[in-house]
Amino acid sequence: MDEQLVKQCTAEAQKWLTPAFDAETQAEVKALLDNEDKTALIDAFYQNLEFGTGGLRGIMGAGTNRMNKYIVGMATQGFANYINKAFAGKKDISVVVGHDCRNNSRLFAETVADIFSANGIKVYLFESLRPTPEISFAIRQLGAQAGVNITASHNPREYNGYKAYWDDGAQVLSPHDTGIIDEVNKVTIDQVKFTPNEELIQIIGGEMDMDYLDAVKETLIDQEVIKRQKDLCIVYSPLHGTGRVIIPAALRTWGFQNINVVKEQMVIDGNFPTVVSPNPENSEAMTLGMKLGDRLNADLVLASDPDADRLAVVCRDPKGQWCILNGNQTALMLSYYIIENKKKLGQLKGNEFMVKTIVTTETIADIAKRNNVEYRDVYTGFKWIAREIKIDEGKKKYIGGGEESFGYLPYDKVRDKDSPASICLLCEIAAWAKDNGMTLYDLLMKIYLDYGFAYQSAVSVVKPGKTGADEIKKMMEDFRVCPPKTLGGSPVTLIKDYKTLKATNADGSQTDLEMPATSNVLQWFTEDGTKISVRPSGTEPKIKFYVEVKGEMECAKCYDSAVKTAEEKVKAIKKDLNL
Repeated sequence: MDEQLVKQCTAEAQKWLTPAFDAETQAEVKALLDNEDKTALIDAFYQNLEFGTGGLRGIMGAGTNRMNKYIVGMATQGFANYINKAFAGKKDISVVVGHDCRNNSRLFAETVADIFSANGIKVYLFESLRPTPEISFAIRQLGAQAGVNITASHNPREYNGYKAYWDDGAQVLSPHDTGIIDEVNKVTIDQVKFTPNEELIQIIGGEMDMDYLDAVKETLIDQEVIKRQKDLCIVYSPLHGTGRVIIPAALRTWGFQNINVVKEQMVIDGNFPTVVSPNPENSEAMTLGMKLGDRLNADLVLASDPDADRLAVVCRDPKGQWCILNGNQTALMLSYYIIENKKKLGQLKGNEFMVKTIVTTETIADIAKRNNVEYRDVYTGFKWIAREIKIDEGKKKYIGGGEESFGYLPYDKVRDKDSPASICLLCEIAAWAKDNGMTLYDLLMKIYLDYGFAYQSAVSVVKPGKTGADEIKKMMEDFRVCPPKTLGGSPVTLIKDYKTLKATNADGSQTDLEMPATSNVLQWFTEDGTKISVRPSGTEPKIKFYVEVKGEMECAKCYDSAVKTAEEKVKAIKKDLNL
């Protein structure tokens, strides 16, 4: 073990044995110091938990590299300092503070509220846990200058996090992101104002819920189809999280009457006892929902993650078996329905646009183009989708956008992923499909037959530690110096490098990529329509590869064989990339 590192961490830890920290924290730190095995001590103190462009996320516990009320406190003091500078001269500066179901989330949220109030900022603090999209909505509804949501989204139970929002209800972008980071990095624990000004803290809840539910209902496209299919059998699970009240309520306001919840997962519990991981991307998390769906012969099973921004959908295949849709398929179905049915009902005026991330399926772009709806590509992360909405607010109408990682936003009243609105709209889609003698699965097959089959696969290569970070950096450098000539047997015809903002054609000619900032992302496009995107993760020690291949699908019954052929092609691409 590195003795110098142990010495450094010991010195940092001893600073936490002062009266600035409570007795419980001091006891936890003392136990780390007294332990002969210094591994846990090093993990807790070898670095400062970084306040990044999205805020904080980390394992809970005492230490500089952990989520605790002191790290949350210093982050909030820095954020408060930045807000007071950015809105200097404004009389009534306010923020919205919310939280999810995780362990310590309420403690952290109250700590945040106390510190903002101590810095002269009015705080609208939610009375209890609420979905992430409702926090975003409340910032806009109340005219607040910023917001904080305490959540680690779909991460494992050991984690918690801190999401920072700006006055448009979106997570912060340049120049505010780096400005906040600079202020946070200046703060020391003795500068944090923990003693609240109670007069500046206002508890909110029920009235905001009603306003949010009214906004969600604006997403509804065809009320008549819901009236005809009001008994659609829906199974829903909040995975122990924040969707437990809002989502069933939203479905009822839309007119659905046969809503069934997974009782074991309606219990608020930050330990997520019924799942290995509270991530709707993992099929295991849907097991209890599918079991209830079997008992009830349900039409579909839905779930939201703990902070209710992401969602998962399970529908029945032709054999009656449950089929879990991936994030691309869910985004594809939502985009298709919004465009097709708004068009049929005369709700498209010609100034609408959709947004997707660059790693999300290209079929969404194909649907938009064929129907003369503008679409835009943005970087991964909903703050970039929110940016597009803000740019054209009052000029053009945003009607939907999403990303492959199970997040979608079907309206413009919120500026983050919104599972309550998306789940309601998916149930409307299921009702419309049933009204037309189809299941959601049948509808997906129809989209493939109308617009072409595409298959997506994501590969994450984990490289932990500093050596791992160096390896990832070298992989990206090597890909830039020596890009692949062919992938899966098809020549690479176009390379997009978002770090240089250049697109290079097969003949060597280049064009500029119009993006708001640079990003360490590479994309390769091949002659046969394959798209591969590669980017290092911003929050985890991994490099991600997103593969989309096109294929032939002559009929709905050909789906399985089309998938099999696509999987073989993906294998060949992985081999070409040494994955």
